[in-house]
Amino acid sequence: MATVDDTQLVERAQRGDMDAIGQLYDAHHQSIFRFVWSRARDQQVAEDLTGEIFTRMVANLSNYQPTNVPFRAWLYRIARNLIVDYRRSENGRFPAPLEQAENLSGDGSEPGPIVEQRLTLEQVQAALARIDPIQQEVVVLRFVAGLSLSDVAHTLDKTVPAVKSLQHRGLTALRAALKEV
Repeated sequence: MATVDDTQLVERAQRGDMDAIGQLYDAHHQSIFRFVWSRARDQQVAEDLTGEIFTRMVANLSNYQPTNVPFRAWLYRIARNLIVDYRRSENGRFPAPLEQAENLSGDGSEPGPIVEQRLTLEQVQAALARIDPIQQEVVVLRFVAGLSLSDVAHTLDKTVPAVKSLQHRGLTALRAALKEV
């Protein structure tokens, strides 16, 4: 179920309260962006798609019913559908290589930790690309986006036990893929 804050904000937003829409954006923007970026692997594409996700949120907010799906899961479902649409328009893929997140920062004096972090990110992205797509999606939603099992289940229209199983198999496959990278 949506958090009390989300539920109240959605109700206010559905009545036209622009401040509530802004608060919903602020509450979910970063996690949605991380999810999209993990799938797109291109910062500019992720920024553009994230903007479109929130545009669709506002356009469809009047249709949202908190009894059907938690708000956060509903928002991730919009994100997931937009990513699928975008992939179709790009013939099944996103633009080429992983663009490094610009917010990986340091104080500039020690490049070693930054380089290690970027290499690790590239290895994880490469390993994720090797596992089953639905397992990949579960792992990304759970550990990159930080969704609960219940929210992932709602987002993917699956049961919680199915998500747990996919998560277990996905992590096992990811562990094996990381050994190969």
